[in-house]
Amino acid sequence: MASEQAASADMTGYIQHHLQNWQVSLGDSPFWTLNMDTVVFTVVSSLVFMLLFVFFARRATAGVPGRLQSIVESVVLFVDGLVQETFHGKSKLIAPMSLTIFGLIWIMNFIDLLPIDFLPWAWASIHPEPEHAYLRAVPTADLNTTLGMALGVFLVIQYIGISEKGLGKFFAEFFSAPFEAKGPVARLLVALPNFILRLIEEAVRPISLSLRLFGNMYAGELIFVLIAVMTLGAGLASFTSASTWLLGIGQFLSAFGWTAFHILIITLQAFIFMILSIVYVSLAAESH
Repeated sequence: MASEQAASADMTGYIQHHLQNWQVSLGDSPFWTLNMDTVVFTVVSSLVFMLLFVFFARRATAGVPGRLQSIVESVVLFVDGLVQETFHGKSKLIAPMSLTIFGLIWIMNFIDLLPIDFLPWAWASIHPEPEHAYLRAVPTADLNTTLGMALGVFLVIQYIGISEKGLGKFFAEFFSAPFEAKGPVARLLVALPNFILRLIEEAVRPISLSLRLFGNMYAGELIFVLIAVMTLGAGLASFTSASTWLLGIGQFLSAFGWTAFHILIITLQAFIFMILSIVYVSLAAESH
C-alpha cells in the first residue's frame, strides 16, 4: 500500500513538474510574472523561421531545387494560392502574414515532438536547483502565446477593415449589419442590436483562435507526459518483471502512434489558425 502511494505521488509530482512553467516575477502583481520558457522558445522558433526562409530565399534558383527547397517553395505557393482565392482586397500584407503564421506556429508545435524529458533534463543539469528547474518547451501550449498571436491578428483585421473601407464606413457597419433596414426609424431600431452582435463577433474571433490552438497543443503535451509515466520508477530491480516489459512495449507503441498522429495535429492546427486569419481579414475587407 505504501509503495503504491509513493508511486502515485511520484507520478503526480512528475506530471506537475512537466506542466509548470519557468517563471520570473518582475513585480508584486501576478500580472508581471513572465513565463520565461515561453519567451525563450518563441524567440528561438522565430529565429529558426527567419533564418530558414532567408537561407532558401537566397539559394532560390531557376534550376531544379533540392528537396528542402522544394518543400519550402510548395508551402509558399500553397499559402499564396489560398490568399489569392480568399482575400480580394489590395493589401500586400496578408500573404506574408499568413505564411509567417503557418511557419512559426508549425515550428513551435514541432517542439512537442522532441523527447518529453530531453529539454527539461538539459535545463536541470545546469540549474543550481534541479528540483526547481521547471521548463515547458512548447510555446503554443501556453495560453499567453496563442492569445497574443490572436490579438495580433485581431489588430490586423481592424487595420485592413479601416484601410479598405475608410474610417467612416468601417464604423458605420457596426450599426448597419447584419440587420439591414430602410428608413431612418428602422435603421435606428436595428442599430443597437447590430452593434451588440458586432462586438460579440469581434470578441469571439481572437478567443476562438487562441483557445483552439492552445487546447489542442496542451492536450497533446499532456498525453506525451501520461505516456512517459507508464514506466516511471521502473528500475533495475523490476527489469526482469513481465509487467515492466509489457508496460515498456505499450509505452513504445503508444508513443510511436501518438507521435505519428501528432504530426498531423501540429500541421492541421497551424493551417486552421492561418486559414481562419485569412478568412477574418477577408471578411473585414468586404463591404456589407
